[in-house]
Amino acid sequence: MATIDLTPDRIDVRLTTAEKVWALRGDLSFPRSAVSGAVVVPDGARATRGIRAPGLGVPRTRNVGTWRGKAGKEFVSVRGGQPAVRITLTGQAYDSLLIGADDATALAAAVLR
Repeated sequence: MATIDLTPDRIDVRLTTAEKVWALRGDLSFPRSAVSGAVVVPDGARATRGIRAPGLGVPRTRNVGTWRGKAGKEFVSVRGGQPAVRITLTGQAYDSLLIGADDATALAAAVLR
């Protein structure tokens, strides 16, 4: 499961080896100044939007990779039934991140600090 490491000036998304293979990419890193919002969604797999390209998509079970749609390009790493945090970014390669977290509310609050 992807983890988010927060520092005073960066957000680092650390992927497991399997996630790196499924997403066809490595870890991600963004400046905290690029964050424009963070919201909690109750089920990350159901909140995934757009078309997968590239990545792994098992409906309502597991989504990892890049999703593209009307809202822009989003990096996703979620499991079905698990809450997730959607982090909106500005001026970055991704317009948003959707990352599953057991304590999504606390993670969203920490991202917005």
